Amino acid sequence: MPLSTRRLLLAGTLLLLTLPVLAATPPDSAAFNVEAATQHYLNTLTPAQKASSDAYFEGGYWLQLWGLLYGLAVAAVFLVLGLSRRMKAWAQRLPGKVLPTLAYIALYIVLTHVLSFPLSVYDDYFREHQYGLSNQSFGEWLTDDLKSLAISAVVGSVVVLILYAAIRRTGRSWWAWATGLVGIFLVVSVFLSPIFISPLFNKYTTLPAGPVRSQILSMARANGVPADNVYVYDASRQSKRISANVSGLGSTIRVSLNDNLLSRCTPAEVQAVMGHELGHYVLNHIPKMLIFFVLIIGLGLGFVDWAFHRLLARYGSRWGISSIGDVGGLPLVAVLFSVFMLLARPGFNTIIRTQEQEADMFGLNAARQPDGFASTAMKLSEYRKIDPSPWEEIIFFDHPSGHTRVLTAMRWKAEHLRE
Repeated sequence: MPLSTRRLLLAGTLLLLTLPVLAATPPDSAAFNVEAATQHYLNTLTPAQKASSDAYFEGGYWLQLWGLLYGLAVAAVFLVLGLSRRMKAWAQRLPGKVLPTLAYIALYIVLTHVLSFPLSVYDDYFREHQYGLSNQSFGEWLTDDLKSLAISAVVGSVVVLILYAAIRRTGRSWWAWATGLVGIFLVVSVFLSPIFISPLFNKYTTLPAGPVRSQILSMARANGVPADNVYVYDASRQSKRISANVSGLGSTIRVSLNDNLLSRCTPAEVQAVMGHELGHYVLNHIPKMLIFFVLIIGLGLGFVDWAFHRLLARYGSRWGISSIGDVGGLPLVAVLFSVFMLLARPGFNTIIRTQEQEADMFGLNAARQPDGFASTAMKLSEYRKIDPSPWEEIIFFDHPSGHTRVLTAMRWKAEHLRE
């Protein structure tokens, strides 16, 4: 028999001998049942806990609708009942050209807040206590609410004043110019918020040295995040929710986690969460989201321009509005933009949810804690419906559902069992 033939036969024999061995030792991933592992985590939620979570989250669907209807009622108070006309008449008694407009805007912001207070106190205070999510007394909640109002009245008045100046100078193309101005304001606010806004509501301190801090900074360095410090803030004074974030832009970038995350989660869970948050930075989600948000605002302002002029032609004289540059039309601008944002919410939610899913995958690869990630997803189910239908998740969820996140973690785990 020729040598080449003998070699081929030998190679074939060896291959046949090894096939039974290979068949008898399947890869670890084949022995790991992803669906069963996912269901195991979902079953850690008791029926009572699931019912409470579903009721809370599904109630939020209705609150979006009631919020819009309430906003329409508030706009009717200003426009149909003539409050806006009387406010404008009072403001016009003030000297100069800028002060009357500024005074109207500030008064509108304050009165809108007052008129919306019954729904706000139910949604943000009583409902949160009803589902055991809030730690605040009414006085503490009211203090934070008044802080928000003060910021809105001061900053919001200046921003809207600039927008009205642009409207009066640019005519029908105002919405394009306004979109650019809003984009600039958003960039500035994201840059300044970690330093000037967030500390107004919570106390930020350096996370003490230890394994948790070392693991977070190690992940940051390994993934090119320029962070040499980790901050912890006292969210427990307001809520029981666990959370973390990477905020700011450029020199103001800050890695932060709340004290609930430290007190309620294991080191593996903290590492999983922070891996996710670092993913937002590495994947450039903050600037990408700013671009998406500015585009959506541009579409919204274009819708406002279209709808405003049609309503102006029919009701302008009755409501005391002469043009879109008339500050007395601010209630109409606000409610039209609210209508657009509700209609655009599924698209906006999808953009955010997609980024969150990307950060989930990054976090799993960075932290390598699939079980920590899955158990954290179950903790988040306190206020997020754990297992929605596919269309329900697409329309209403701005984060992946608990089921999606646990399934993602278990799929990752199945592919890394040998490690």
